[in-house]
Amino acid sequence: GVGVRKKGPIKVYSVGMYSSEEAKESLSSVSASDKGAAESAVQSAAKSSPTSFLLKMNFKVGAEKMAGAIAESVSPRHGDAGEVEQLKQLISDGLAGKGATKGTTLQFDCTEEGLKVNVDGNAQGVVESSSLCKAFCDVYLDDNAVSPALKNSCVVNCCAQ
Repeated sequence: GVGVRKKGPIKVYSVGMYSSEEAKESLSSVSASDKGAAESAVQSAAKSSPTSFLLKMNFKVGAEKMAGAIAESVSPRHGDAGEVEQLKQLISDGLAGKGATKGTTLQFDCTEEGLKVNVDGNAQGVVESSSLCKAFCDVYLDDNAVSPALKNSCVVNCCAQ
C-alpha cells in the first residue's frame, strides 16, 4: 500500500508498505467491504511477517526533528523507552549533517532480527526487538495511524473486493 504523511496542509513524506507474499495471500479471503475487519487483518498480517516501510521525504525536516517525530509516534505504542531512544538515535545518525531533505529515503524493515533502519540505502543498524517492530507497524496501521491513506490502500490492494 501507499500513502502520505501530512502535517496540516503540508505533505511531509510519502510512505509505502511492503510485506511478504504470504501476508498478502492471507488477506485475499478478507472482504474489503468490512472495513474494520479488513484493517485489523492488514495490521495483524504486517505484524506477523517481514514488513518494510519506505518513507520518501517531500519536505525538508531537520535530523533531530525527523528522528524525534518518528520516536514520538512509536513511543505511546511501545513501553520500552530505551528501545525507542535507540531507534531515534539510528535515524538521527543516518540524517546527520544534511537532515531529511526532499528525496531522502528512510526504510524501516520489521524482521525476526528486529527493526532495521536504512537512510538513503545505507544501513544504520538494528534495534533487536520484535515488540518495537509491532509498535512501528501500529504507527501506520492502528486506529490512530499517521497515514490513513496507507491503511486504506493496503485494504484495497490486498483484500477481496
